[in-house]
Amino acid sequence: MRLLVLGHGYSAGFLAALLKAEGWQITGTTRSQPERVLASGATPLLWPGDEDAVRDEIARADAILVSAGPQEGHDPALAAFGPDIARTRARWIGYLSTTGVYGDHGGDWIDEETPLSPTTRRGHDRVTAEQAWQALAAAHALPLHIFRLAGIYGPGRGPFAKLRAGTARRIVKPGQVFSRIHAEDIAQALLASIKAPRPGAIYNLCDDDPAPPEDVIAHAATLLGLAPPPAEDFASAEMTPMARSFYAESKRVSNERIKRELGVILKYPDYRSGLAALLAEGGD
Repeated sequence: MRLLVLGHGYSAGFLAALLKAEGWQITGTTRSQPERVLASGATPLLWPGDEDAVRDEIARADAILVSAGPQEGHDPALAAFGPDIARTRARWIGYLSTTGVYGDHGGDWIDEETPLSPTTRRGHDRVTAEQAWQALAAAHALPLHIFRLAGIYGPGRGPFAKLRAGTARRIVKPGQVFSRIHAEDIAQALLASIKAPRPGAIYNLCDDDPAPPEDVIAHAATLLGLAPPPAEDFASAEMTPMARSFYAESKRVSNERIKRELGVILKYPDYRSGLAALLAEGGD
């Protein structure tokens, strides 16, 4: 069995490890870091650069994971390989999107049936990309699955390094909550979908415990035996426009569908278990 990853980044590496253990051959595209693809057990292809080789892999793939994000409002994989993907024999195509497509819900619970109402440019671009993939899938009967990811953390992507360095911040915005997902749980959900395809399905990937970001930082500091960083009021905190934009939306994202349809049992159902595991493994 062969998996092609278009945009082989952080999350794809965890899926590659699971599939490699089951005998799959994995190929992943990268712009400039083939060594990182190799480290995950996949064969790297440069894109841009090796387009003909990528087209060959599209033709041979049993599964295709699209992890490359929109660029200037357009999906790069569709722009480069749309006609090739339309002819693929793959029995599973996964597109990694974001829960940002739902917009702001004032901390209320949302699920996959919630109307899309993004408030950020990133969210709007993702909605456009999702719709383009759905249109291609409808026109060519492709087995498309969309995965809307919450905030991703895992080895190398946790708060411990910044806490140790004294650069972590505890920004407080009343009522703000985020949903999160450990990279290993992303991988196991993708694997479950590959093993039980449901073309047209949309899944939220997140844990059970949406929480204020300042609580996560405080708990991580406690695990390290450090005093939490001082609380900073969001309204007056100095932040880059990009950092401030992440606080524009507050919602609690339901993951009931991945449990019900895919039988997923999260390894890390909340940030406490996830952070404890990271620290036990050496932190970040």
